[in-house]
Amino acid sequence: MAYARKRGCKCDKEKKCTCGATWSITVDIGRDPITNKRKQKELSGFKTKRAAEIAAAGLITELEHGTFVIEKDILFKDFVKSWLETYASTVKISTVRVRQHESGRLLDYFAERKIKDITKKMYQDVLNDLKNKNLADNTISGIHTTGRMIFSKAVELDIIKNNPTQYATLPRTQMTVEDLEQEETVIKYLEKDELALFLQTAKDNGLEQDYPIFLTLSYSGMRAGELCAMRWSDLDEKEHTLNITKTYYNPLNRTRDFQLLTPKTKTSKRTINVDKLVIDELKKHKTKQNAIKMEYRNIYHDGDFIFAKTDALNVGYPEFIKTIENRMRRLLKLAGLNEKLTPHSLRHTHTSLMAEAGVGLTEIMERLGHKDDETTRSVYLHVTKTMKKEASHKFSELMRSL
Repeated sequence: MAYARKRGCKCDKEKKCTCGATWSITVDIGRDPITNKRKQKELSGFKTKRAAEIAAAGLITELEHGTFVIEKDILFKDFVKSWLETYASTVKISTVRVRQHESGRLLDYFAERKIKDITKKMYQDVLNDLKNKNLADNTISGIHTTGRMIFSKAVELDIIKNNPTQYATLPRTQMTVEDLEQEETVIKYLEKDELALFLQTAKDNGLEQDYPIFLTLSYSGMRAGELCAMRWSDLDEKEHTLNITKTYYNPLNRTRDFQLLTPKTKTSKRTINVDKLVIDELKKHKTKQNAIKMEYRNIYHDGDFIFAKTDALNVGYPEFIKTIENRMRRLLKLAGLNEKLTPHSLRHTHTSLMAEAGVGLTEIMERLGHKDDETTRSVYLHVTKTMKKEASHKFSELMRSL
């Protein structure tokens, strides 16, 4: 049932309306399941009665097909809080932290707005404004991903009818010819002779634990977070293997507030073989660590970590990823190498040397704990392409010598 009327019209009923009053129409949408009272929905702002009746017909069709949604008066900030609480129970804390940060960007714009009042234009304007603030394309893409998750859940819960993120366009930085020409196609890593120099520098001039840390990273290709989480129980000295089942998480770098999380992906859980050189160095490291345990036996936090802090205040707790990054920068500087490289660069170094040794891409990805990774693929193809050129050059040199 629908009832149309013109609201606030002051014109003579016998004459054509000239005051600009608009039509509204009220539609019965059922009864309250608790009170049994009739529920109605008013649609307003129509210039003609016919337009109001057409809108009412559309609403009635939605009622008949069960697609009608009574949008809720919920503030965006309140819905985001509720969504995050539910989301946090389904993913790792590191992922929740990312979503909190990205949703915070949207809260800057929408916090006090009712979620039902956020339009597609408003949302697109936010994306455009973020770009105008010179945020990186990847950062905006991440914020948009979180936005889609939030509004999609609101639609699913019948909080809103339409998703304002649908059809949104991500503003992108337009690359110039100069940008393309200057862009590095392959990520930087250490060449074989550079790695040898770096490790020798760590051995000769490194701080405590530096050499076994960087030797293990270089020869295993593991992530720094995986290294920090490694326990002695993960090492099989007889089989020369390391069992990778967890990663270290401590975003605030508070020694005692760390967490051990599941690896980055399912394929990150793996067992890798390492060279006898690494095993022997880890044995030496363990002997030194046992001496430290004895010295601080009353306060040592024995979590069985391979690379544990040695200072009296925090002795036994796993080393910070940040500390490893800082120490690597120090060693690179001492060796006269590229100081912009990071522990993650050693994964790419490992990829390049494995490729140079003739190991296939699939085997390398399995070793690194990747199902598929464009950067690893890029490094691999770069190395093998260079090897093919060298092989062709050697053949040409051979033929010229005949």
